[in-house]
Amino acid sequence: MFARSLALKTLITASALALTSPLAADDHGKKEAGPQKHFTGADIFGLSVAADPQISPDGNKIAYVRRTNDIMTDKAVSSIWLIDVATGEETPLVTGAGTHVSPRWSPDGDRLAYISTESGGGPELHVRWMDSGESANITALAEGPGGIQWSPDGTQIAYTARVPGKGLTLGAAPAKPEGAEWGKPVQVIDRLVYRRDGGSYVKPGTTQLFVVSAIGGAPRQLTFGEYSNGGAVEWSPDGSKLYFSANRREDWELQIYGSEIYALDIASGDITALTRRDGPDGAPQVSPDGSQIAYLGFDDQGNAFDQTNLYVMNADGSGSRQLVPSFDRGFDGLEWTDAGLFASYEDDGEHRVAKISLNANAPSPLEARVGSGYYALPYTGGQWSVSGNGTLAFTTQSSVAPPDVGVQTRRGIRTLTSLNAVSLAGKEMGETRELSVTMEDGTVIPAWIMLPPGYQEGDTVPTILEMHGGPYAAYGPEFSVDYQLYGAAGYAVVFSNPGGSTGYGEEFADRIEDNYPISNVPELMAVVDAAIAQGFSDEENLFVTGGSGGGILTAYVVGKTDRFKAAAAHKPVINWVSQGLMSDLPTLIPRYWLGGLPWEKPEEYWERGPLSNMANVTTPTLVLVGADDYRTPRSEAEQFYAALKLVGVDTALVVTPDSSHNNLSQSPSQQAARTASVIAWFDKYRADKQAEE
Repeated sequence: MFARSLALKTLITASALALTSPLAADDHGKKEAGPQKHFTGADIFGLSVAADPQISPDGNKIAYVRRTNDIMTDKAVSSIWLIDVATGEETPLVTGAGTHVSPRWSPDGDRLAYISTESGGGPELHVRWMDSGESANITALAEGPGGIQWSPDGTQIAYTARVPGKGLTLGAAPAKPEGAEWGKPVQVIDRLVYRRDGGSYVKPGTTQLFVVSAIGGAPRQLTFGEYSNGGAVEWSPDGSKLYFSANRREDWELQIYGSEIYALDIASGDITALTRRDGPDGAPQVSPDGSQIAYLGFDDQGNAFDQTNLYVMNADGSGSRQLVPSFDRGFDGLEWTDAGLFASYEDDGEHRVAKISLNANAPSPLEARVGSGYYALPYTGGQWSVSGNGTLAFTTQSSVAPPDVGVQTRRGIRTLTSLNAVSLAGKEMGETRELSVTMEDGTVIPAWIMLPPGYQEGDTVPTILEMHGGPYAAYGPEFSVDYQLYGAAGYAVVFSNPGGSTGYGEEFADRIEDNYPISNVPELMAVVDAAIAQGFSDEENLFVTGGSGGGILTAYVVGKTDRFKAAAAHKPVINWVSQGLMSDLPTLIPRYWLGGLPWEKPEEYWERGPLSNMANVTTPTLVLVGADDYRTPRSEAEQFYAALKLVGVDTALVVTPDSSHNNLSQSPSQQAARTASVIAWFDKYRADKQAEE
């Protein structure tokens, strides 16, 4: 979704709660001497994920980031690899100590820029000469740069980086005696958004735009001011201008959708606004001849959700018009090369890339299905790039393995890597099938079920309803570590895209406008009913879980029904008042999701929160959260935990140290332990397990 309290004696970490070892135990907690045929927590180590595939301008090479979970350091190690498109041959490009990410080709393909921490300090912008294999540190930065873009002539690189600020000071402490050891100084906060999930408390300063010589030297700062500049950065073909998106309004803190597209004249530093919309504009992509700019945006209607549309305008900002206006899907990525304009979007549980004609009524979808690198859960998404000759590099999609690198040429589609073929060889994985779910009003709710390994036709099995977050997001039949671990423990997993999910059009997303999470409950129950009716699920062995938006749904559902044996609410929202004021999205949630501030609509805030149903809850419910989650803050989970205790419902609180809202911010061992704790909790109430005991 979106996306500290007193210590409790019962507060425990994820690694402590797991009743069986997530790394060395089989499905039943018994140690085995031989290899495991099912996916285990230990298998998370060694998983490799392909990300950020960048195709060379001529379409002959692909540089991509390989992220591999290392059991010795308990973290993902990122390196950059090179693939020959014709032969599929792979070679390591940037490996070794440090983190290496964001490969970006020079216009002539003879060099590659990337970000590395190989020196052991902060992130550095490097350039590698492909013919010699030599690399140079172009500039060292306090924090990682963003928006890396080569100039058309290959002589400069533009990027964004944070410029530290002083921040507000109020008074001063007394003079410190020499040799004295004092406590940390007080922290003065004067910004509305003072912490960001995944980034801790916001440091004083702003993000600004820079250029630096591609052979090194001092960078030149191009933007200034008390607001952040940058977003997506794009050069004009003649190298005289940079186009970028930013929110440069005086009241930028209060305007979450206040970004516009700007043109910056590099010689003079003058900045000109090209868009003037009440709503966000961004992701500019310039046509090869420099005459037009494609971009993404929407009109701010004050709704919780508006689909992002595709537009094109003249390079001076005139003549703006929407492209493919009748196409009822939201766009999320653009690239304009000599081969044409390409855009990506979610569609029916998949992530697609299409070629866009400036005068057509609909996109022309490419055959490729792009896969998400968020391997914890089966969210749609993924990354892609297009060469000048129209060759597409992309992350692939699969329900039984994390993404590899694929390529689509005029000859068709090929998968170029097989990163997990060896590590997962011999593993029996859960099988995903589509479910048929139709509401009384005729609305189809897209849904799937992952059956446990070894499933026999006709069997009914314990089933977990797992619900996605967002809520404006989507699941698809993609790989999920959590699901495979559930399957190995004997559970089927039912998952769906209820109302509010993206990729099914504006009307479907608006099914939860002004009523989330209330209207999702009957849709989700219909999904469970379908799994039972179609002969997969044991009606006496149903469980429910979900994270973020799925966490609030879990907490809300157990207040509406007692049909589930047990529940596990990950990073839930419990109290819309505290969520709206304490999360890192205070300008979004009250105004757009609840339609007003808490003191303006107290009844609305209460009715749509799980606390309103606490008197009805009887389902044993596990509560899980990251210690550093600022999107759905830890205090939300702790409120739910306390409420469950007060009404006498069996519960426990699992807190993952050093974890933000994103599950992949957890170390591999923490991911395994967190999921093991859920399985242990469900096993405690599983009918067939109780019968065995």
